[in-house]
Parts: sequence; structure tokens; C-alpha cells
Amino acid sequence: CKGKACKKHTPHKVTQYKKGKDSLAAQGKRRYDRKQSGYGGQTKPVFHKKAKTVSLGSSLMEQY
Repeated sequence: CKGKACKKHTPHKVTQYKKGKDSLAAQGKRRYDRKQSGYGGQTKPVFHKKAKTVSLGSSLMEQY
């Protein structure tokens, strides 16, 4: 379009339906990604799985 018509306010497009509420997982993922982005590195503790230690039972020790 040319001329003065373009400089007028345009009516705002309104959608019929609102976006449904996100699942908590989706919301959390979005928040986490936002938090992680940018400078500052890892922001939440990374879970390091510990090695399982098994105590030698008394039944094994009696054989020797």
C-alpha cells in the first residue's frame, strides 16, 4: 500500500481460542532453557550417580 493509508493504526487481530495451560514439564523446560542460555554456564546442580558399594556378607567370609 502507498500513501497515507499505511500510517494509520491497523486493527489488532484477535484469535478465537486462548492457548491452553502448559504442562508443568513443558513450563519447567522452557524456564530451564531460558536460565541456561547466556553467559554463566550450568546453573543447576548436575546429578552425578554414585557408584554402588556392596558390603561383603558374613556368609561369604565364613567359607575361608
